Amino acid sequence: MDKSLTKHTKVLIIGSGPAGYTAAVYAARAMLKPILVHGFQPGGQMTITTDVENYPGFADVIQGPWLMDQMKDQAKAVGTDLVDDHISSVNLKTKPFEAFGDSGKKYTADSIIISTGAQARWLNLKSEEEFKGFGVSACATCDGFFFKEKEVAVVGGGNAAVEEAIFLTKFASKVKLIHRRDSLRAEKLLQKKLMDNKKIEIIWDSIVEEVIGDNDPKNVKGLKIKNVKTNKIEELKIDGLFIAIGHDPATQLFKDQLDMDKEGYLTTKPDSTQTNVPGVFAAGDVKDKIFRQAVTAAGMGCMAALEAEKFLSH
Repeated sequence: MDKSLTKHTKVLIIGSGPAGYTAAVYAARAMLKPILVHGFQPGGQMTITTDVENYPGFADVIQGPWLMDQMKDQAKAVGTDLVDDHISSVNLKTKPFEAFGDSGKKYTADSIIISTGAQARWLNLKSEEEFKGFGVSACATCDGFFFKEKEVAVVGGGNAAVEEAIFLTKFASKVKLIHRRDSLRAEKLLQKKLMDNKKIEIIWDSIVEEVIGDNDPKNVKGLKIKNVKTNKIEELKIDGLFIAIGHDPATQLFKDQLDMDKEGYLTTKPDSTQTNVPGVFAAGDVKDKIFRQAVTAAGMGCMAALEAEKFLSH
């Protein structure tokens, strides 16, 4: 391999959301000269989050993409080498570790921090795509606040969907849970809480066909839903749509090299970001399916950098 295409670093950070950028800030300040490889969506899920009101330190509403730009600039300012590439394969069985980029570059590293994140699963409708961030969301804890005294719908039938529906009743006047089957997969205790809540109406055996809305200003007005048993289509009047049909962690790259749970999330030691391979750490949504917040991801990025520094000093 052409030597000029090989870059070596003490710390290679793969992925660039709050976890990756925070890890970079800490690693760079520890004089480890980290390399951070951005991936396909620099900034990750935060770049499709418009109004952010729950990130500590900002009294005014900030924009997700702006926050990621700030973190990126900070990582760069303290000495991170930011590389625009996408890692397509890794070898964690060699020392130093190896990672191969789509660009043809090879990265070798004494330690690796994985912060490749996760993606919300969407319904893949053209109309849904059109209103993302304008009434269509995949995060009730992020966006529920904007639907005070409004009517919203949640799509899904697992724990996440039921929890989001219950959470949204704090703000919304009415929550409609739309599920494609005639029973929920959520745990029984949650189902009972859901059924007991007067604000929630469940619409069984139904799927969303189309999101209806205005373009000026851009906002959601309603939904076309189809009953899968009768094929009957009806329109619902709603102000917001929350998709809660699960997330997919970006862990394909590490299959058969790192331990994961059955959903593909990387597993780490308790109270640590250490994976089953010494020197490889995981931070953010790639290992966290419970909290999934920018602030917890950033916290884990800090942990990973500190743990990598300790690992390298031994």
